[in-house]
Amino acid sequence: MLFFWPGLYKDIGSRTSAWVFSLVCWITLPAMFFWMYWMNGGNGVWLASVSAMVLIYYHLTDWRLASLGIVVALAVSAWLAWLVAPVETTFARIPPESVWVIGFSLGTALLLGLSSANLRRTRLLNTLSTMGVMAHELRTPLATVHLMGDVLRNLAQHDVPEGKRKKLEELSMRLHNLVRSMNRQIDTQIANAQLQRLPGEKAAIGAGDLVHDVIQQYPYRTTKERDCVQVQVQNDFVFEGSRALLSQVLSNLVKNALHSLASSGRAPQPGDLRLDVGIHRGMGRIAVSDEGVGIPHEKQQRIFEPFYSTQSGVGSGLGLTFCKNVVEAAGGKLSVHSEPGFGAVFMIDVPLDSR
Repeated sequence: MLFFWPGLYKDIGSRTSAWVFSLVCWITLPAMFFWMYWMNGGNGVWLASVSAMVLIYYHLTDWRLASLGIVVALAVSAWLAWLVAPVETTFARIPPESVWVIGFSLGTALLLGLSSANLRRTRLLNTLSTMGVMAHELRTPLATVHLMGDVLRNLAQHDVPEGKRKKLEELSMRLHNLVRSMNRQIDTQIANAQLQRLPGEKAAIGAGDLVHDVIQQYPYRTTKERDCVQVQVQNDFVFEGSRALLSQVLSNLVKNALHSLASSGRAPQPGDLRLDVGIHRGMGRIAVSDEGVGIPHEKQQRIFEPFYSTQSGVGSGLGLTFCKNVVEAAGGKLSVHSEPGFGAVFMIDVPLDSR
């Protein structure tokens, strides 16, 4: 009956709906099957039903969640059966051979679950590797575009009218910024191709220096974009991690923030994008805040999933997944707080370097 409650079926993407559906599907449903199995003395009909339920259960979800759900459901159903009925009328009537049948079903389901998980992992790695190769091959035409920018800049140095010279310099700058931006994207995609095997080297990183370097080198599209960014170092700190990868993380968060500002439909103003460096609850924190369109509540739980993107038709849906994995590889946590229409805050919390 819970499924017919208006608060659930009218908003199936809410956190409450997710919890209720999970409770029913992963605990209540198997508990009911096991309960009926105990109360009917383990007869053939319910033995077959339990075996089929186990196979379907492992097929529908991850094998770890399925194993946990089976153990919980088995314990709860056995406890309830022991409370409401005498032992000699329930457990004592269970045929000994049915244990082997259920054990065989569990073993088979577990093997199928492990095989499915390995297959998904292999497909993900192959997809990411292909993206990495394609991204790497894009560097050749980008090098040509970079040379064209150099040619235009050299032409501007010759004896040409002032108006034409400024246009050539502006065009050259745009080409160079485009190449820099694309190279950053390529670096991110190649790193995405190694999502499951990020490099383990770590070095001491100054949070303030890292943020300032990223902001200075970021390929802004316009001067207004650059002017809207502000950096505030309240308490600088040092932490361990890969400087190259964490630079890509900050660049990706800045890019998303600028896209959110552009989607708001108004010109960016100074302070619309802020990077704050400080210490929060004994952890170093780098917060990237924007005054953009924000992220709907129902999507905030999924934005770190691979191939999920809030930008329809834009991006691969791997940027935030990459950011999350890099931050976690540094022993930290990446989280988000957002109110739709009032911007978003992405928080990188990392342990302080004790050296």
